[in-house]
Amino acid sequence: MKRIHFYLLLIFTLISCSNPKKPAGPVKYGSNGGQHLTIKGTKIYYEEYGTGTPLLLLHQGLGSIENLSGVIPGLSAHFRVIAPDAPGHGRSEQADSLSSDLLADYCSALIDALKLDSAYVLGWSMGGNTALLLAANRPDKIKKVVSGASNTKSGGLTQEARDLLQEYTVEAVKEDKDWLEHYQAMNPQPEKWVKFWEDTQKSWSREIKIPDDKLSSIAIPVLIIRGDRDMIKLDHSIEIFQSLKKGQLCIYPNTDHEMPDEKGDILCKIAIDFFNEGNPPAPALEKK
Repeated sequence: MKRIHFYLLLIFTLISCSNPKKPAGPVKYGSNGGQHLTIKGTKIYYEEYGTGTPLLLLHQGLGSIENLSGVIPGLSAHFRVIAPDAPGHGRSEQADSLSSDLLADYCSALIDALKLDSAYVLGWSMGGNTALLLAANRPDKIKKVVSGASNTKSGGLTQEARDLLQEYTVEAVKEDKDWLEHYQAMNPQPEKWVKFWEDTQKSWSREIKIPDDKLSSIAIPVLIIRGDRDMIKLDHSIEIFQSLKKGQLCIYPNTDHEMPDEKGDILCKIAIDFFNEGNPPAPALEKK
């Protein structure tokens, strides 16, 4: 039980990303006066930071916007960061179910509702899977994707990770009062936490997250990034990379599944470099 408690607590570890223009006080990302959009009858909460090319920032499973606090400052210095809470997560209402396809559909609807001409996407873990589906489903809108710690199949997880997920039962969550109290304090439907957890377990149990033919159809540049100590099998990450027409692969050393928390500054720099790759340089300032 202590082991489960430890892994759940990792979700809420927040480390700031280095940024030369830091705010005077800490920003409570995920609880910072965001807005709601109603998508498919579900109120979805999102926050925006920065200006420039829109960048959709997608958090990991069981988490929320706040779990990407370590990368928002750095990314928002270069892009218009749009960070939504996935259905049932953070401050968003629940959908009827939960799956990779559903999450991608909601993000696609968000893009249309905000009338974005085009966008980049950075997603981590669950958000990384969603990012890949968006790349496949919306080539008209999505121009580049960073997919972190993603797995297109449940079999892509290490056995240790699969065993841990099986231990994440409703009864186990009841014992983890830190996670449960935090979730219920944020979510607009705190009484439905059991449904949220059961929907999450069903999503985890689906073997195919992204079909091979859909993955190989992606024609835009995609960066697959992960730590060398991630809970995703290394050969699975390489398999995803090799399936992509314009794929890039980054394996960062001495890093596990929590890279946005542990090494957010590094993740920011890698993502910014990838998104800016091939873009025309900014015009030089005239000397006076």
